[in-house]
Amino acid sequence: MHLNAPHFLDFSHDGLKLAFFDEGDPSGEPVLLIHGFASSALVNWVHPGWLKTLGDAGYRVIAIDNRGHGRSDKPHDPAAYHPAVMASDAVALLDHLGISQAHVMGYSMGARISAFLALARPERVRTLVFGGLGIGMVDGVGDWDPIADALRAPSLDDVTHARGRMFRAFAEQTKSDRQALAACIETSRELVTREAAARLDMPTLIAVGTKDDIAGSPHELAALMPHATAVDIPGRDHMLAVGDKVFKHAVLEFYGQH
Repeated sequence: MHLNAPHFLDFSHDGLKLAFFDEGDPSGEPVLLIHGFASSALVNWVHPGWLKTLGDAGYRVIAIDNRGHGRSDKPHDPAAYHPAVMASDAVALLDHLGISQAHVMGYSMGARISAFLALARPERVRTLVFGGLGIGMVDGVGDWDPIADALRAPSLDDVTHARGRMFRAFAEQTKSDRQALAACIETSRELVTREAAARLDMPTLIAVGTKDDIAGSPHELAALMPHATAVDIPGRDHMLAVGDKVFKHAVLEFYGQH
């Protein structure tokens, strides 16, 4: 089992080549991981220890590089990045692997994609975990237009917007395709309506850092859903909550119950 350096494979969907890994116990319950904006399967799930945590617990751990990210193809057309479109990539990966149903866990943008996946194909989702996104999934997560501008700016020195600088620096650090990310941020923020959230009736865990200024309250989102539980990740912001041991412990306990 390659817990530190997973072996990436690829498959084709919607005219794109999309990368993924399939690790852990092949006979274990499958967990499909969907990463956040400007991140990748490696940055979101391997480096913070999720592959090891879930693999050691006996799960089959599958993670996709979303279109525009990681090792996957990177279209520059904003129309390619609506959450329902990216959710269809994740369903196509389950089809490719012959998996009828999985635990689905997403972080930040990945949580939004997971919600759209569960709304379109509820029969494919055993449980949901939303990390790094609470009521912001429904109410919005603030003005992100400066982030597209920051990603398209000639250099980091030209960016004054604080959150824009953070994402531009992160994109440079991960050697991302900034044009693809700018296209992605323009269309991937589509909201889930309150009515749609109420239709998500599979067991759901919503975990957000108490210092996260992006996600919005996990408790408010959980209150809209029939079988959702909220977890506060103490003292963590949006970037640091993802690998927190409180988050991992809560997910393992949640999976143990379902």
